[in-house]
Amino acid sequence: MPLIYKIAPQSLWAEAEAAGAFTGAPVDLADGYIHFSTASQTRETAAKHFAGQSDLVLAIIDADRLGPALKWEPSRGGDLFPHLYRPLRIDEVLSAHPLPLTADGAHDFGALLS
Repeated sequence: MPLIYKIAPQSLWAEAEAAGAFTGAPVDLADGYIHFSTASQTRETAAKHFAGQSDLVLAIIDADRLGPALKWEPSRGGDLFPHLYRPLRIDEVLSAHPLPLTADGAHDFGALLS
């Protein structure tokens, strides 16, 4: 099962849980798809796009469950990133976890990335 990851503000994630689907953060809505990262890309995504931000959630998703609307497309440095061209149903999410900051300001993923 290939796992992919979504970092989102806790407030947006709570709205998605209440609605039953995550339609995207502002950057996702602007680009027309939901941005995800692989385990090896997630730390850099956090550092680049969420530096210093607390009150975040890390959602873990089985990429195989998303069907043909999930596309692997080149992005940062030519790496292939997973992009979902539809809302993410909350029942497709394996788990969601708080993503706190460490004392030095980096995000603490603990053992969440596999």
